Amino acid sequence: MANDELVIFEPIDKEKVKGQILEFRGIRVMLDSVIAEYFGVETGALNRAMKRNIKRFPETFCFQLTDEELSRCQSGISMQTIGIKGGRTYNPYVYSEQGVAMLTSALHTDRAIEASILIMEAFVEMSHYIRQNAGLLPQQEIRLLALRQDELQNEVRDIKENMVTKGDLSDIMKLFEAGISSEEILILNGEPFKADMAYQKIYKLAKKNIVMIDDYLGVKTLHHLSHAKANVNITIISDNKGYSPLRLTEYNDFLIEYPGRSIDFVESLNMAHDRYIVLDYGTRTMRVYHCGASSKDAGKKITTITEIKEVDIYKDTIRNLMANPPLVLN
Repeated sequence: MANDELVIFEPIDKEKVKGQILEFRGIRVMLDSVIAEYFGVETGALNRAMKRNIKRFPETFCFQLTDEELSRCQSGISMQTIGIKGGRTYNPYVYSEQGVAMLTSALHTDRAIEASILIMEAFVEMSHYIRQNAGLLPQQEIRLLALRQDELQNEVRDIKENMVTKGDLSDIMKLFEAGISSEEILILNGEPFKADMAYQKIYKLAKKNIVMIDDYLGVKTLHHLSHAKANVNITIISDNKGYSPLRLTEYNDFLIEYPGRSIDFVESLNMAHDRYIVLDYGTRTMRVYHCGASSKDAGKKITTITEIKEVDIYKDTIRNLMANPPLVLN
């Protein structure tokens, strides 16, 4: 598909969504293939995103159907949907309303966000219906459904608050009107910046240390780090790849230009695919940023940096990476 080709998705019918909500193990869920269709991704891609973030998907959010569960529901689900046809070699996964919400943080595409809101609203409306027919249900189940509905409404509100709206896009357009070219724009937590300013803004926040995980380094990487406070310790975890990696002479020039500064270089040993910036690792105020592009390429294309709220799951990974051998610049 060409980069400029416009993909148009059919509007989502909420009533149809309600009819695709099933119940297994006492939890209302939706099949992976159904969610993937609404999200505009392949079923395999959806489940791979879940597995990459497996700690965010406890069994109440997502689980794989057993053969027995699959056989019980065959009469109500088409053969292709449940995976007997269509090339699938594994039983389908199902996601609760909380699992659908968590998928948006794993996929974070506009289509996924839009679809997840409608899907979760369908879950909520079903809960409303059940409440109205409370006399038909045991009181314990009613209480559980009420609690789940309240949690779901909070999740929908959080997603809506973090969505990029037309108003947000208009702010980006104002940057173009102000003479900033598209090659200079970087989006930091939803706010547009000139690319270099965004990295500098992050590094200035560090009080104790900075750990940067990025396999591609350059002189611009050092330029951005020079804006950190002088007493902040800096560690770069990288395999220093690319056709023009950072050279020892370039690092020595950095030390001459910024006396009193130093950087510890550690090999990543091909353990890191994405790029991260970690501020104040090992402290209560630790912050983690996920970067869409290497800082050495800042300004070449529009990209995004997003702060990660659940930092605890990264602590062990960072500690293991920092134990790798030193990286030697040539």
